[in-house]
Order: sequence, then C-alpha cells, then structure tokens
Amino acid sequence: MDGNSELRVLVVEDNRDAAEILRSLLEVCGFQVSVAHTSQEGIEAARKHQPHIVLCDIGLPDGDGYVVGSVLRQSSYTIDARLIAVTGHGEPLDRCKALAAGFDQHLVKPVDPRELLRELEVTI
Repeated sequence: MDGNSELRVLVVEDNRDAAEILRSLLEVCGFQVSVAHTSQEGIEAARKHQPHIVLCDIGLPDGDGYVVGSVLRQSSYTIDARLIAVTGHGEPLDRCKALAAGFDQHLVKPVDPRELLRELEVTI
C-alpha cells in the first residue's frame, strides 16, 4: 500500500462527538474513514467497507465491543484487519477480555492521539 490514503478505518463508537473527533483526526492523516454508532451498525459497516483497521468502543448501546471484535475476527472480510479496542474499560481483566475476543490492542480513553497514530503505523 502507498500511504494512508489506501487504508480504510472503521470507527465503532456510540458517542457521536468522540466518533467525529476520531474521524476528523484520521481523515487529516489521510485515512479513509467510516463511522458506526452501534455494534450491529459496526458489523454491517465492516462487511460493506472491509476496513484494514477497526477502532471499536467496548460499551455500545446494543451489545458490547467484545462481540463485535469476535465477529469481525472470524469474518472473512475482516479476518486480517487490525482490531483496536478504544474504551473507558481499563482494568487488566478488560484488556484480557479484549485480546481474547480477537482485538490486537486495547487502548484506554482518553487516548493520546500520538499513541493512536503509533498503533496505526503498525498496520502501514
């Protein structure tokens, strides 16, 4: 891939302000970004956009992000995607649950934008 412009990122976040901040940050950095606000919307958006990276909140209104991570990790359209939990759940058990669900990384909110971008560089 040649730069960020070819990388598709899906943000699954129920807080619309937080989702828009992430979208803006990532678009300024050249990523193609789509946003979903529920676990079901996230799964559908992943199927439609086939993202390279998924940033997923854990506390979603219609389920939890652990289920989203598990579904996406097992789906042919996202099996190789980099899955990153971005959540307020920061206890060691939460991290273990995220990794067990198929996430590659677990970041605790508020996430430092530089840390997030470093994580995304692993994908590039």
